[in-house]
Amino acid sequence: MTSGSSGRAQLLTPRARALLPVFLVILVALSLRQLWCVAPARVVLSGPTMGTTWSVTLGATGRSRADLTRAQAAIEARLAAIDGLMSTWDPDSELSRFNRHRSGEPFPLSAETLEVLRVAREVGERTGGAFDVTVRPLVAAWGFGAGARAPGNAPEPAELAALRRHVDFRLLELDPVGASVRKRDPEVTCDLSAIAKGFAVDEVTRALVALDWGDFLVEIGGEVRALGQRPGDGAWRVGIERPDETGRAVQGVVALSDRAMATSGDYRSFYEEGGRRRTHIIDPRSGQPVDPGLASVSVVHREAVFADAWATALAVLGPEEGFALAEAESLGAHFILRDRHGAFETRSTRAFPPVHTERDPRAADASRPGTD
Repeated sequence: MTSGSSGRAQLLTPRARALLPVFLVILVALSLRQLWCVAPARVVLSGPTMGTTWSVTLGATGRSRADLTRAQAAIEARLAAIDGLMSTWDPDSELSRFNRHRSGEPFPLSAETLEVLRVAREVGERTGGAFDVTVRPLVAAWGFGAGARAPGNAPEPAELAALRRHVDFRLLELDPVGASVRKRDPEVTCDLSAIAKGFAVDEVTRALVALDWGDFLVEIGGEVRALGQRPGDGAWRVGIERPDETGRAVQGVVALSDRAMATSGDYRSFYEEGGRRRTHIIDPRSGQPVDPGLASVSVVHREAVFADAWATALAVLGPEEGFALAEAESLGAHFILRDRHGAFETRSTRAFPPVHTERDPRAADASRPGTD
C-alpha cells in the first residue's frame, strides 16, 4: 500500500508541483474570460425614448458584457438628456420652457438645442421655408402633436391666417457666442419633432464611437445611422417601409455604411375628414396638410440630423419641386408616390443608393417608418 501510494505521488515532479498553482490561475482566468465575453457576433440593445423606441445593433465579436453594459448606459444617458432638452410633452424640458418664454430678452439654451436650431435654420433657408420648426401652432390646429385639438375639427381660413403670422423660423435670433436665442415675436413656439430624433441618432453614434465601437446600426423612431460593417462583413441593410397603413411590409432595402437615412411619411399619423386625408405633415408656407399624393420620402446623408430635416422638407415640397431640389442639392432621396387608385410608384435621385426589392422585413437589419 505504501509503495503504491508513493508511486502515484511521483507522477507530479517537483517542477510540476511548483507550476501547478500557475496552471490553476490560468485555468480560472480562461474560465472567467469565457463567462465574461459575449458569444454572439451581433447584439441588439433597445428601449423607449422620445415617445418612440430606440434600437442599436452592435457588431460585438470579442466584446465583453461589461462593454455592453457601458454602451447601454451611455446610450440611455444621452437619450435622456436630449429628451430633457427637446421634448414638447415634458413641461419641464428646455424647449417647453422656451415656448412659455414671452419676453424679447435672450433665452439661454444648451449647446445641443442651439445646434439643432442651427441645422433647422440652414435647411429652412435652403428650402424656402418648407422646413420650419416654428410650425407647431399649425400642427396643433390640425389635430396633431402636443397641445393638439381634437382631430376632425379643421381650422377656418381666418384662424390659419392668424396662426401663420407667428410661424417663421426667421423670427428666432440665434446667438451661438452668447448661447441663447431671442424671439422677435413673443408668440413664436418651436417643435423639434422633425429633427430631434435624427440629432439623437448622431449623438448615440458619437457616444458609441467614444467607447471604441466601430460596427453598429442606430435606429430611433425609424431614423437610422450605420457605421462600419454588419457582422459577417458587408454594409448594413436598412429597409424602406411600404406606405401601407393596414400592415407592415418592406418596399425595398438599401445598403448603408457610414451613412444615415431618415424617412418622412404620411401613413402612420393621419385621419380622414370629409373624404380628405389630413396628415401630420403641415406646409408652414400655406398652413395646410401636404398633398396625399406623396406617401413618403427617404433621404440618405452623412448625418442623421440633416437626413431627418431634409426628409420632412422634401415631403412638404412634394414630388416635383422636392425632387428637383434634391437633385440640385445632390441629395440622395427616394420618393414613394401614391396614385388615386392606391398603387405606389417610386423615384430616386441619382445620389440615392440602389434599392433592392424585398418583401420580408427580416431581410433588413432595420426597417421602420419615420414619424416626422
